[in-house]
Amino acid sequence: MSVLIGQGIDAHRFTAGRPLVIGGIRIEHEEGLAAHSDGDVLIHALCDALLGAAALGDIGQHFPDDDPQYSGIDSRILLRRVMQSLDERRLRVHNVDLTVVAQRPKLKPYMPAMTQVLAEDLGCPTGRVNLKATTTERMGFTGRGEGIAAFAVVLLTAPGDSG
Repeated sequence: MSVLIGQGIDAHRFTAGRPLVIGGIRIEHEEGLAAHSDGDVLIHALCDALLGAAALGDIGQHFPDDDPQYSGIDSRILLRRVMQSLDERRLRVHNVDLTVVAQRPKLKPYMPAMTQVLAEDLGCPTGRVNLKATTTERMGFTGRGEGIAAFAVVLLTAPGDSG
């Protein structure tokens, strides 16, 4: 069995008039994130990590932000499509480690639901999805409350593949 590692990073700025969605969960907040899709920064980083581990490029190659079919799309749909691509290659998620960087809002109350949703879409037990939230102590764009960033690391397994 081979193991494949991937990492992903994403960031979006806050904007008025949009809901805030992180990890597939709607978060109570006065602003959402600016993006062509629903702006789910965590799922975008996760998709990039999954695609990277599978050597399938990045989220922008698969779901271009100039394609009208992805305008406002629920990022969980994008994640499920990435997972279909992995399934076709017989790749399985072993575990994921995710970090959201946000000065605001506080995410702790939402994290169990995010973990559950992500595990469901990844097809793995919740114990294989580690989710953390941190601040930058008011430094940088996240610290000034201008947006949110997310980082993802994934480990995939491939049966009988030696590279």
